[in-house]
Amino acid sequence: MLIILSGCEKYLEQTPDQRSTLNTTEKISELLATAYPKGDYITFAESISDNAGDKGGGMVDVKNQSPYLFNDVQSKEEGSPDYYWNACYAAIAASNEALHALDLLPEEAATANLRGEALVARAYAHFMLVTFFSKAYNQATASSDPGIPYVTSPEHVVTAKYERKTVQYVYEMIEKDLTEGLPLIKDSYYKIPKFHFNSIAANAFATRFYLFKKDYAKVLTYANAAFPTGTIAANLRPINSTYLALTYYELQSTYTQSTENANLLLVETPSYWGRNFASYRYGLSVSVLTDALGIKNPVRTGLAYQVYGGTEFVYNIPKFYEHFVREDANSQIGDAYNMVPLFTSEEVLFNQAEAYVELGNYQEAVNLVNVFLSTRIEDYDPGSDELTTSKALTYYNSLDIKTALIQTILNFKRGEFMHEGLRWFDMLRHNIPVSHNILGTTTPIILGANDPRRVFQIPQEAAQAGIELNPR
Repeated sequence: MLIILSGCEKYLEQTPDQRSTLNTTEKISELLATAYPKGDYITFAESISDNAGDKGGGMVDVKNQSPYLFNDVQSKEEGSPDYYWNACYAAIAASNEALHALDLLPEEAATANLRGEALVARAYAHFMLVTFFSKAYNQATASSDPGIPYVTSPEHVVTAKYERKTVQYVYEMIEKDLTEGLPLIKDSYYKIPKFHFNSIAANAFATRFYLFKKDYAKVLTYANAAFPTGTIAANLRPINSTYLALTYYELQSTYTQSTENANLLLVETPSYWGRNFASYRYGLSVSVLTDALGIKNPVRTGLAYQVYGGTEFVYNIPKFYEHFVREDANSQIGDAYNMVPLFTSEEVLFNQAEAYVELGNYQEAVNLVNVFLSTRIEDYDPGSDELTTSKALTYYNSLDIKTALIQTILNFKRGEFMHEGLRWFDMLRHNIPVSHNILGTTTPIILGANDPRRVFQIPQEAAQAGIELNPR
């Protein structure tokens, strides 16, 4: 009996789940794999933007329909704003737990790298939240516009109280985490860097953040850190060459592979977007296809994106290969996952080009756009296909050169990121109104530049916990 009791005592002294003790860099690294929002923002971001039109038929899903009609989304499923809100805060919780554990370990190179990743990941999740659930950054109003809760401590109580504070405060905290964490990141510590905030991806995030903040000099600083002069061309997708030789399913698989140079940061998310986006009623219609992917651009040349479908109801560019996980080997039900590129080389190029325009360096911006076009126009001929300032001015009749070049960049960027949700970011930054047609009616519905519905609604559960709802 004494032997048995002694054995029981030793057993009870052990932590029931050894994985819950974050006492090594290996365990913290595993936790940080969950510090990226495992949620799909594309479904609602794409359908609220002008990248969606009413096709008159197809699948009707509240997550696709409600944003298109500028209504709050009454769903908590994958692809809804509520699901994404929770995914972001789950990612933030993982970052905070990792940072807390790192504080208890001796400081060394590996812990410094993990701290950098945790800080940048925390900044990213908060940035995405403030982008969707608060007004876009405006220096004149940011100090009074409601932000989102910026959480910096692990949750060790059942019910914690949080407050929104302001957009200005959230941006200051994002910048603090980003600038503190980025220099600590060393790619050599990652087995597969594309699934972590590697140094290039972190710099790419910085270009997006400072573009929203309108600090254009810093956009250039971080773009140049990501891709030193002359190196970005080799990291763009070969749309007009290699991609043209691929079949539908090869394109679908290649687009989100970690071996694709253009993909800087990837995350696997529970999502049915890759399965459903082509057949959603509100999506790539004939009018959107013509405007965003046709010859309506200053070089008056169609780009070499391969659009499939044959009919308006299923037009699509294959980008997302679904990974379906069955509940068990014999089950017909399970969960679908999509790999999503969170940052790409193309976005860095466009961010850099826009910053050059804002700072008055128009020729550098034109040069960058031509680097992009050289990989997008089939049988590209610099003599006839290149962008010039005169072509931009002619196409956007009577506009000044700065405005014409900004419109040119946004034009090409819109088509490049079709089906990826990034168009909505540009519409937020530039206060672009959204006009959606409704088949069977003669008057489109308009989401104006200052319409409060441009800000997605806070989930009801968060409101019940004391978080102020957005006005309607």
